[in-house]
Formats: sequence, C-alpha cells, structure tokens
Amino acid sequence: MTMSTDERNFRSIYYEKVGFKNVEEKKSLEILLKEKHLDLGKLKQFCLRFTVPHVYRSFLYKLLLGVIPAQVELHTFVMNQRQQEFNDLHHTLQVMRLIDEKTAKSQVFLLMWLIQTNNLIFDLSLLYEKDEGVISFSAIVKCLIHFFDDDVDIYWIAKKFYENIAKIKSEVPKFVEITYAILEKEDPELYRALQSASVLDNLPLLQWFDCCFAGIIHDNCLIKIWDKVCRGSYKILAYLVAATLMTLKHRKVKINDPVAITLAIKKLPEETSDVIVNKTVDMWLHHCGPLTGHDKPKGT
Repeated sequence: MTMSTDERNFRSIYYEKVGFKNVEEKKSLEILLKEKHLDLGKLKQFCLRFTVPHVYRSFLYKLLLGVIPAQVELHTFVMNQRQQEFNDLHHTLQVMRLIDEKTAKSQVFLLMWLIQTNNLIFDLSLLYEKDEGVISFSAIVKCLIHFFDDDVDIYWIAKKFYENIAKIKSEVPKFVEITYAILEKEDPELYRALQSASVLDNLPLLQWFDCCFAGIIHDNCLIKIWDKVCRGSYKILAYLVAATLMTLKHRKVKINDPVAITLAIKKLPEETSDVIVNKTVDMWLHHCGPLTGHDKPKGT
C-alpha cells in the first residue's frame, strides 16, 4: 500500500516531536548504502540536503573524499592497503625515534603526513612558524579525533580532506570576496561598520578557510558544515563567516577590533555555535539551493 504525502508528512512531524528528527533521512541513506556500486552523486545530494548521521559519517567521508572507491567489493582490499601504509609510516617514526607511546595522537598523524608529503624536517618549530598547512592539518586532525575512533580512518580522512582544500587554495581570495558580498546583502549596516574600521581586511579569513574553521568554531557544530565541505560545497564557508559576524554583532564584542572578534569566536559556547551553524546552512540553502553542483566560485 502506497503511503500518501500527508501521511509521510505527519509521520515526519511525529518523529521530530519524539526525538527522531532524522529517522526517514537515515532510512533513505541506508537504502543508498545497500547498493553494490554506490551512487556517489546521490550520496553527495544527501549530504547537501541533510546532516549526516554520526553512525555513517566516517564511512561516507571516506567515500566522498576518495579514501575508498564506490565499488563495495573493493573496500576490504583498499582499507587493508591503507592500514598497511599507516602501519609503515607509524613504524618509520618509531625507528626514527620521533614518537613513543606518550606522543599525542594528533602529533603522530602530523608527522606521518609530513613523511608522506616529503615535508618532514627535524625542527618542527620552523614548520609551525612558516607553514600554514601544518597548522591547518593539525587543527583538522584534532577535530576529527573528537568524532572518530579508528586511527586509520582519522588519518586518511584528514589527509584527503586537506588535499581537497589545498586544491582550491587559489580560489580562496574569491571566497573572501563572496563573504563580503553576503555580508553586504544580509546586514548592510554591519558590513559598512566593519569596512569603515578596516576589520574585514584584517581578520584571518585566509587561515579560517584553509583549516575549514577547525579549532575556530565548536567541533560538535562544525561537523555539520564539514558534511557539506566533504561533498565539495566550499562556498558554505563564506556563509559561515557572515553568519558568525552577524551573530557577534548582538554580543558584547568590539566589532571594530579584529583581534577581539577572533578571540570571541573561539570562546563562543556550543549553543551559540550551533545557532551560527544552523543560520549558515539556512542562508546557504536559500541562496545556493540543495540541488546545486560543485560550488567553487566562478567569479563575483
């Protein structure tokens, strides 16, 4: 028997009231994941429209970022290879006496990444001082450690996630321009105030885009944005900047001081960060729509 639209809507409302807001969305995702050859296009559209259920997030990120292929029968083989490479990198660091059992996991993964990208030097302090990629990769790893348990998954997701971000680095100035345009449209008064005080030009926007706000916005809230970023929707980061600044306007923050703004953002409680992220997604969906393609900027 076919369920009518009204019945489906009633069911969704009921689930939401009793605390199962995403029940039907989760079922839809499970159906997509039962295919022997996974449809990446449909999975990307799911990420555009919904927040990914935590139980499937690691698997979905691996798919969308290219850690594993769409062919289900190859998953075991590919992950075995990823595991072996992970073990080899880890063992290399032990032989070089760069890590031991007390070394923080985020530091271990950073050193593994530096070996794999041929960027390892013995004086890491120099890298932290000069290489923004090191700072961004470390921040991304720390965020993912907060969400995922499997070390191999964390390392490869972080590596592929940052590689994808690095590919659009040349486009970041355009994202900054898009941020300005969003602010000017959504809150002209705030935009003029920020511009007159030269705040926007002095905020670390390039750094925020490079690390996708890891370590800036509360991890529990940021992951909802990363669901979209993993799908390739980088423009949502411009909306995140705008929504954050618009929210700060209503708090006791000196909007003419970029340093004060930066510190205030990092100190925002989870509840406020969640409001910002929800506002970001709403604005982004309103302007870009849930069915748009890869939204790299094509000019302003």
